[in-house]
Amino acid sequence: MKIRSTAFIKSGTRAEHYPPPELPEIAFAGRSNVGKSSLLNCLLNRRNLVKVSGTPGRTQLLNWFNVNDELVVCDLPGYGFAKVPNSVRGNWGRMIGEYLRDREALLALVIIVDVRRGFQDDDLSLIDTARELQLQPILVATKCDKLKRNALMNQQAKISKKHGFDTKRDVIWFSASSGAGREQLWRRIRGLLPVVDG
Repeated sequence: MKIRSTAFIKSGTRAEHYPPPELPEIAFAGRSNVGKSSLLNCLLNRRNLVKVSGTPGRTQLLNWFNVNDELVVCDLPGYGFAKVPNSVRGNWGRMIGEYLRDREALLALVIIVDVRRGFQDDDLSLIDTARELQLQPILVATKCDKLKRNALMNQQAKISKKHGFDTKRDVIWFSASSGAGREQLWRRIRGLLPVVDG
């Protein structure tokens, strides 16, 4: 997909903060150290649109971005390894749950994992939640450049066998460094967008 324009819209934590649901929306979620910000910057072809932090859990708000005036991307707070108080983590869970349940413009949830760690219980629960809410889950394994070719193939096979995934159809293997998987992810997203006449 050719990116003509990208712009930050706003941040928020509650329904009254959401931007108007004028465009189809895709949300991105993952554990706190999976490289979600790097993936988004690669996908949107902007180096610093989404801030990349060395500290897991830095994103603590819902952040919306306009893409080409035809799509809204929502960056969700990370979950899992973030060193934050339990009360804050609980607030994140409620915030994400409310957003996924109530956001009428939302079409799909991109669920991101680190290829070296695979899909953990939190990730699998999120996949189930997306399906229950009739959102299309799109599964992406990042940091594929961190493994040599044979190790990557072995890990892909391991993930496939453990969870019953088709390695070519069910998971997009992504590298923000090389751009591998970028076009495949865009094809999946574009395939969900409504066709606009003219």
